[in-house]
Amino acid sequence: MPLNRRHLLALGGAAVVAAGAAALLAGPEETPTPAEAPLAFPALPGRLAAAQRIEVRQGGQSLTLQRGPGDVWVLPQKSGYPARADRVRALLVALTELRFAEPRTADPEALARLGLNEPGPSSSALLLRVLDGTGTPLAELVVGHRRVRTAGGGGAAGETAYVRRPSENQSWLAEGRLPVDADPQLWIAREIANIPEERVLRVSGTRDGKTVELQRTEGPDGRLRITLPADAPPADEVSLDEVGRALEGLGLIDVRPEAEAPGDAAGEGRFTLTDNLSVTARLRQENGNVWLILSASGDEEAARLNEHWRGWAYQVGAWKLPAFAPSLDTLKKREG
Repeated sequence: MPLNRRHLLALGGAAVVAAGAAALLAGPEETPTPAEAPLAFPALPGRLAAAQRIEVRQGGQSLTLQRGPGDVWVLPQKSGYPARADRVRALLVALTELRFAEPRTADPEALARLGLNEPGPSSSALLLRVLDGTGTPLAELVVGHRRVRTAGGGGAAGETAYVRRPSENQSWLAEGRLPVDADPQLWIAREIANIPEERVLRVSGTRDGKTVELQRTEGPDGRLRITLPADAPPADEVSLDEVGRALEGLGLIDVRPEAEAPGDAAGEGRFTLTDNLSVTARLRQENGNVWLILSASGDEEAARLNEHWRGWAYQVGAWKLPAFAPSLDTLKKREG
């Protein structure tokens, strides 16, 4: 039987409904895989050599990293003390690899839900800028909420972040790690020295005008022993070992120019080590905080250490005071 116009319209409507249902079942158009997504800063790899300054601002905190002589990145907020080279490198590499995986909201009113509202004291959004020597931005990004994306079975499969360009409302889900924050304390190069205990041959410590001397006994298992005063009471082995390990794995809490070292003189230690190296440590103390000023004498090793130490005062743990400036009272064996 021939189809009339009404039958054709009905069949056409049914076809449209069926097509719509199929589209809903199929879901949205496939998004590109992370490797196919466009790079956020495709030109950046070729321009990194021109990077001279990194600025980070989040809430009430701000961070500046400045490229200095010898490609050493320093912290102007810490009087030009070196920053962690590995962390700066990781951030710059991460920016060259960051990809815009999926577009998200462009509604200014909705950006706050992604942590992408205007950066400022009352915002959690982070503003990151990489600048050349003229102040021209090489990369700029507002960074919002970040998360680790996991694969099946709970294994880590990468990191994502909500981002947008500062001049745009369009937001993106970006694929890639962004190891950045605005706290200068987290960017300080913290290692002061790492000289193994077995290299320490002799130590002379002065506290409150009194001197105690220690010397390592002979043999491969030699230990530090008190040699002055001759009538010293029995010593605590753990305390002696702490003196020997004073320069091993030594890290800072904070740093200031030596001229700004706070507090009063609290003692001094002189360490004689193997390979013609000597280290002098001067201690200062203020409100329980201990500050350390180091200098070395000897050959090329001493010159390298002085290049790192000269002009700086390091805040170290309070327990380091008796290690660098031992006394009979801090070394004697405790009863009981």
